[in-house]
Amino acid sequence: MKLRVLAVGTRMPGWVVEGVEEYRKRMPRECQLAIEEIAPGPRGKNADVARAIAQEGDRMLARLDGDLQIVALDVQGRPWSTPELATRLDGWKLDGRDVALLIGGPDGLDPRCLARAEAHWSLSRLTLPHPLVRVVLAEQLYRAWTLSIGHPYHR
Repeated sequence: MKLRVLAVGTRMPGWVVEGVEEYRKRMPRECQLAIEEIAPGPRGKNADVARAIAQEGDRMLARLDGDLQIVALDVQGRPWSTPELATRLDGWKLDGRDVALLIGGPDGLDPRCLARAEAHWSLSRLTLPHPLVRVVLAEQLYRAWTLSIGHPYHR
């Protein structure tokens, strides 16, 4: 199974790249983690935010090829505890499909992406900066994997 994180935003700071890479390399081959960056829509003083979100949605939907389990990271989603995530990870492995985890831009995910998702997950009710979401997500996926195999990382 491959865990594909599709995230709006490019040119992340070094600490984000290093943080995600640390957890990505810890994941086993049977549960690979990949980050795929989606170019953000144009934003600025007079930008049309709805159009920017739609453009991000077009780019994201174009990458959702094949039979994937799609999970939208959404502030309106349901919060999962780490043990709940570990249970879901086990279920995803049994299902046999790759998983796409969608992270929207600063204004959220396109409604079409939300509609395609089988689950809506809220990492926190706090507003988190998008670069930090990538690191938290990578760490939590690693933590869930260690919990599911009985590794002592999760204590």
